[in-house]
Amino acid sequence: MTLTALLRLARHELTLYTSLMRWLFRRPPHGVDAAAGDSVMPYSRGQWAISAIFFFVSVVETVALAFLIPWPLVHGVLLALGLWGIFFVVALQAAYAVRPHVIGGDGSLRLRCGALLEIRVPAGGIAAARLERRFPGNGLLRLEEDEDGDGTVELPVGGQTNLTVELTEPVTFTRPLGRPARARVLRFYADEPGPALAVLRGSAVR
Repeated sequence: MTLTALLRLARHELTLYTSLMRWLFRRPPHGVDAAAGDSVMPYSRGQWAISAIFFFVSVVETVALAFLIPWPLVHGVLLALGLWGIFFVVALQAAYAVRPHVIGGDGSLRLRCGALLEIRVPAGGIAAARLERRFPGNGLLRLEEDEDGDGTVELPVGGQTNLTVELTEPVTFTRPLGRPARARVLRFYADEPGPALAVLRGSAVR
C-alpha cells in the first residue's frame, strides 16, 4: 500500500471520528451555511436498515468470539477488530447523517457519500433536474463513461436513486481510492426527493 493510500485511509478514519462526534453532540450538518441560503438533501434514512443489520452482525460476532476464543493474544486481536467494526458501522451512519447533499444558496451543488466521496458542481452548473427512480444495485459508486468521456455517475442508497441532475458541462471528482473521474449526469438518492427537486429546479440555468 502506498503512502498516499495510507494517508487517505487515515484522513477517512479522522473524518469518521469527527462525524460521529458531530452526530452525538447534535452539531449542525457539515458544510452547510444556512445564512447563505444553503439547503440540505438528507439521504441517511435510506441507509438505516442496512447499517442496523451490519451493526447487529458486528455485535453478535464480537460477543461470540469473546466467548469462543481461548487464546489471550488471538482473543485480544479479534476483540479489538470487532470493536473497531462496531465503531466503523456507527461512525459511517453518522457521517451519512451529518454530511448530507447540499444545494448552495448560489446555485451550487455538493453530492456526498458520508466521508468517502464528494462531487462539487459550481454555481450555474445545473442544466436540468428530474425525479427518476432507478435501481442500479448496491455499491458506493457506479460510473458509466460515454464516447466523449463525460460519463454518468450513480450514488445509490439502499440500491436505488431517485433524482437525476444534468449539468451544463462535466465536473471532475476523486473516487474513494483516489482515481480521478468526470461526469455530466448525476443520479443520486434523497430521503425527500420532491422538495429537493423543487430547490434543484430553482437552481437550474434557464
